[in-house]
Amino acid sequence: MLAVALTLTLGTSSQSAKAAGTPVDLELVLAVDTSASVDGREYNLQMEGLVRAFQDPGVIAAIKSTGSNGIAVTVLHWSSANQHKLAVPWTHLRTGYDALQFSARIAEISQRQFIGSTGIGGALLYAERTIRLNNFDGRRKSVDVSGDGPNNSGVIPSIVRDQIVAAGVTINGLAILNESPFLDRYYKREVIGGPNSFVMTVADYEDLVEGMRRKLIREISSAIADAGSKTLKR
Repeated sequence: MLAVALTLTLGTSSQSAKAAGTPVDLELVLAVDTSASVDGREYNLQMEGLVRAFQDPGVIAAIKSTGSNGIAVTVLHWSSANQHKLAVPWTHLRTGYDALQFSARIAEISQRQFIGSTGIGGALLYAERTIRLNNFDGRRKSVDVSGDGPNNSGVIPSIVRDQIVAAGVTINGLAILNESPFLDRYYKREVIGGPNSFVMTVADYEDLVEGMRRKLIREISSAIADAGSKTLKR
């Protein structure tokens, strides 16, 4: 608990430095579950979903809808409580070309970073930290967590969730229901939070391509994000 409090308290001291960053409409962390419950095929489907999503005309239109500032986005691999790494660094997207280039960078990821437990709380803390310390200044700040199981490693997600939301970051979720049929309820109760937060579901990994596409359109589009707070399900 002390470490959690310290991690988030440190954020207040860096706000003035963050204000000097490049202005964007949205800072977005795409946090991908690479824990042991995700086998190689399932991991590949998650990454394929992201690759194809950033090639999708609807996602590109959503990026363009954010205006001239565009968005800043990164891909985070996470597993056990202390296992996190940015698989693709923070990247500024404003055009269709930018989105396609980002898609290509995701496709170039050679391997998954971890195969451990499921530390959602730790992933949220790391995601908040990378938002706080990057070189962008977003009107909106969001973490998208995709996974197929509840937290079983490290800090309880709801504890850090409440503090991260208080720091101005929205947490959304994509729950994969193949192993935990009621995971969306867990995400609603323990993981997501903040203005316009939502959880979407896919029945199995084969549905991830469409799920990723729909989630990103919902996440990125300013018009949708400003329309009001709703919880979406497939």
